[in-house]
Amino acid sequence: MLTNIKEYLLAVIKSRLFVLVLIFIALFGILVNRLFVLQIVNGEQYVNNFNLKIKKERVIPGTRGMIYDRNGNVLAYNELAYSVQIEDKGSYNTKKEKNEKLNPQLAHLIQIVEGHGDNLVDDFPIRLNAYGEMEYRVEGNALKRFLANVYGVSVEKLTKKQLNTDAATAFQTLASEKKYGISTEYDAALALKIMRIRYEMAVNNYQKYISMTVAEDVSSETVAIVLENANELEGVSIEETTIRKYVDSEYFAHIIGYTGKISTEELEELKKENEEYDGNDVIGKSGIEQYMETCLQGKKGSETLFVDSVGKVVETTDHKDAGTGDNIYLTIDMDLQKAVYEILEQKIAGILVSKIRNIKDYKPAPHAKADDIVIPIDDVYFALFNNNIIDIDRMSSETATETEKRVYAIFDNKRNSAVGAVADQLRQSSPQPYEALNEEMKNYMSYVASMLQEDKVMIKGRVDSENPVYQSWKSEKCSLREYLTEAIKQNWMDITKISSEGQYTSADETYEALVQYIEKRLQENKNFYKKLFEYLIEGNQISGQQVCLLLYEQGILAPDEGTMNALRSGSIGGYDFMLNKIKTMEITPAQLALAPCSGSCTVTDVNTGEVRALVTYPSYDNNRLANSVDAEYYSRLLNDLSKPLYNRATQERNAPGSTFKMVSSACGLTEGVISTSDRITDKVKFEAITPSPNCHSSSGHGSINVIQAIEHSCNYFFYETGYRLSLVNGVYTPDTGNAKLTKYAKMFGLGDKSGVEITESKPQIADEYPVVAAIGQSNHSFSCVQLGRYVTTVANSGNCYNLSLLDKRTDADGNLVEDYTPNLYTKVELADSTWSAIHEGMRAVVARTKSLKNNPVAIAGKTGTAQENELRPNHALFVGYAPYENPEIAFAVKITNGYTSANAAEVGGDIVTYYYKLPGYEQLLNGQALSASSESIAD
Repeated sequence: MLTNIKEYLLAVIKSRLFVLVLIFIALFGILVNRLFVLQIVNGEQYVNNFNLKIKKERVIPGTRGMIYDRNGNVLAYNELAYSVQIEDKGSYNTKKEKNEKLNPQLAHLIQIVEGHGDNLVDDFPIRLNAYGEMEYRVEGNALKRFLANVYGVSVEKLTKKQLNTDAATAFQTLASEKKYGISTEYDAALALKIMRIRYEMAVNNYQKYISMTVAEDVSSETVAIVLENANELEGVSIEETTIRKYVDSEYFAHIIGYTGKISTEELEELKKENEEYDGNDVIGKSGIEQYMETCLQGKKGSETLFVDSVGKVVETTDHKDAGTGDNIYLTIDMDLQKAVYEILEQKIAGILVSKIRNIKDYKPAPHAKADDIVIPIDDVYFALFNNNIIDIDRMSSETATETEKRVYAIFDNKRNSAVGAVADQLRQSSPQPYEALNEEMKNYMSYVASMLQEDKVMIKGRVDSENPVYQSWKSEKCSLREYLTEAIKQNWMDITKISSEGQYTSADETYEALVQYIEKRLQENKNFYKKLFEYLIEGNQISGQQVCLLLYEQGILAPDEGTMNALRSGSIGGYDFMLNKIKTMEITPAQLALAPCSGSCTVTDVNTGEVRALVTYPSYDNNRLANSVDAEYYSRLLNDLSKPLYNRATQERNAPGSTFKMVSSACGLTEGVISTSDRITDKVKFEAITPSPNCHSSSGHGSINVIQAIEHSCNYFFYETGYRLSLVNGVYTPDTGNAKLTKYAKMFGLGDKSGVEITESKPQIADEYPVVAAIGQSNHSFSCVQLGRYVTTVANSGNCYNLSLLDKRTDADGNLVEDYTPNLYTKVELADSTWSAIHEGMRAVVARTKSLKNNPVAIAGKTGTAQENELRPNHALFVGYAPYENPEIAFAVKITNGYTSANAAEVGGDIVTYYYKLPGYEQLLNGQALSASSESIAD
């Protein structure tokens, strides 16, 4: 049989047919080697002349348009930069293989980037908080979308349990072998960074050969090392990109905003306007960048690339150039904006200097006024810890200085003793009731109770407010132990938060676990640390000189050995040192975050409604939030007690105080309840209603008319006006008075947002107590920019504009695309005599204000004071315009907790001095605190 087969095969081989087959195979092989091309679209492989080529369709981002001030000064531009990008080539056989190879590669890449001082893009929905715990940085729909990706389902199919997933569980799910297989050998911070890259790669997995950005604006050193390690870093590349840059950022951040990577929600909305948007776009996130997004965004280009097996581009075809977005010109005057910001900051510093005293504590005397509040120097020292200016963690590092080591040793001893004392109190079988504790222990116990709520151990929604033990705790009659024991018994707590086990055999065992949890949390809780530093400063265990030295040793102040030695020797005291540093603005009001530490101001063109300056103090560096967010910096901003991210000019609302009295005057005169010749006698106490409000003058203003009432800001006169507006057939009817005041407030633009093209709070006109509403109190609430529109309307006698920040829009070649002229919101029609009375009254206010009356450019204005909290200084307000005879600019100034309106009025005067370049204007911007007003204005 075998012999027969061999003979058969031999015969076949000898046959002519077999020879022809062999020839055909050989020729076919040559043809394949020379000519064969295998195509796969979008990552298609080409084998040509023995070389593998991959076809890639590349989208070329457009260039974002520039932003200028009204005079053509650049405020926002683009700068060429390099970014580190990674592409998921999908060259793994199994998920396990991918995890085992890709994760170490990413860890290596992260080490390269961060090792050269560059930052990773950090926009992952999970982050580590100050205590090293996982927490979400997103909420709402964004969180739902993230959880849907975590569990691999649609948002609609998420279960209730999945929707309630905490950040730590979501992290563990993604880190598991079923997902990214991130080793537990990586610390949490590194694991999160790897996870962020893996997550973005997975989300973009449907777009093969689409790169995602690992780091932006990296150094040349990072570029070189990444390129050197190209063979080890599969799919990693260096790309030339542009990043957004902002000039003099802190002055304009709240107006211009910043850019960032598009979110899913933003993509859905923007696609409705332009289908070209995709998930890799960088868009405006806030401010003008956001409002003018579709105009600023450049048109995308495209090209087809062919790369070889190592990623080198060997051919480019089908190139379509990208386009440049339109340029935006603002109505803002760059120099004026910067000047107003500095004037405002320097005035706030001057107020602080005038109120700081070399005392340890301040307790107001009975019936003390808000103007009497002072700031003990100990509060200043503590503020540096409380607002995270002094870094507590650094004091325990290996590089700590001698002062840091000494201070930390004192703190560490205090922490251990305080935590021990708290634990002892909680473990006592018969603990003292809260009311019997000393003040320090009371504060500790209150802190523990609050901490348990913040940690969501104590579930607020489960607590029965009618429970007798709860009632006893709230009235300070029982101990914290009794309250917590009852909470465990009544199931008000989430025991799983205390321990991962979550199971205990008895209530006593559960309570002991809770006490241990409290001990651990207090040992690591930075807010608790701050309480301890407050007591250490109060008890002189940490001196003022030590606090001042920490400012030098932690790099907050520039090195000065002479001053440092003087502090060490005691020849310079902490009080004098701190006062000097605030005067010279080396320590700013924003850093201290005491009252006052903030303010806002608007300057408008009264004849057009264009905004020339829109200032919020304090501000932030939007360069560090643009492109990819500097996560550490952003976290500091969120925890900054001076709230630098908050746009006070457009969002902070307060009562207008006496600045509202022009509305009340217009209403009273036009409705006929008063006339320009009517005189009302100030009787101090207005007894027509109960409770009866008083005028601010204890002796009264005598018999005065409306002009004098504005001049002296006579509350009694306007109480009477509000009362008369409320009369219906001689009967006091508050709703009628409110309706009339509301009508006129709306005429002056106070019923709607001002029109500026950035985020703004909705105003609130008072709807109760018309008698006190007439003096700007009740529940009126307006932002500074809304007061700015109002005083602009007063200044030009009736043209109420929708204020605007936009001047014009041009294309990349400078051709005009659109001119933005503010629209007239309403025309306020009043009798000439009414306008004259209002203007004369406002001019009379300035004529009796010491700091303003001699200004070479005549100013008209109105002061205002708004009280919100008797334990804090009043808000200081001033609205005005200039020149009085022929108004050109109007301004509104608000200093939050600024004590007296005289301080705000002086800022208004300084703005006029700078704007018209009057004598002394250059000295206004010398970087030194401007003295607080010595004038007392009753309004």
